[in-house]
Amino acid sequence: MDKPTFDHDHWDRLWSKALREHADKIALRPPNAHLQTELATLPPGRALDAGCGHGAETLWLATRGWRVDAVDFSPTALACGRALAERAGQAVAERIDWIEGDLAQWTPAAERYDLAVCLYVHVAGAVETLVKRLAAAVVPGGTLLLAGHRPIDPATGAATAAANQVQVSVEAALAALDPAAWEILVAQERPRAIAGTGVDAVVRAHRRSHTRHGAPA
Repeated sequence: MDKPTFDHDHWDRLWSKALREHADKIALRPPNAHLQTELATLPPGRALDAGCGHGAETLWLATRGWRVDAVDFSPTALACGRALAERAGQAVAERIDWIEGDLAQWTPAAERYDLAVCLYVHVAGAVETLVKRLAAAVVPGGTLLLAGHRPIDPATGAATAAANQVQVSVEAALAALDPAAWEILVAQERPRAIAGTGVDAVVRAHRRSHTRHGAPA
């Protein structure tokens, strides 16, 4: 059996099928638990949700006052997110910009965001390259939150939902973040809530404030 090609068409077909068959369930899907745990007390600002999918995390942020750039390369997923935002009301919808972009190529503006989030994105290329690109978009004093799922369950050796994918790992994320510029607040592998589905890599980092001559505070 051929391995899937995780390109634009592949993901858009998956989103189209999922929304056609399970639109109600997707609309009710809660935002990521790691996001809620790590960011519940963070004051709102400007956020990037890189690989936003249907926008559950984007909506969670927007309802808490964040201004969010929600980026994904599936137009079907973005259309779903936009519809859910409109259903949530104008105050939420107007805080979100939905952007069609391929994270393998799309580059955010430097030091634009108080928060950059990237959850369970299949990386087409080196994880370190993607992490560095997202990290450069965070303002001094801002936060970077990453989560990835292992393709193989380390406890059982069984394939997980991320089989054949390349997602963020703790090791790759830490290798990409300069310790002179970043304070690592969380770098953990956490068991998934559903038994038998492996572990998530969760990394939360704080960008140190600049001082004169570029030295970190």
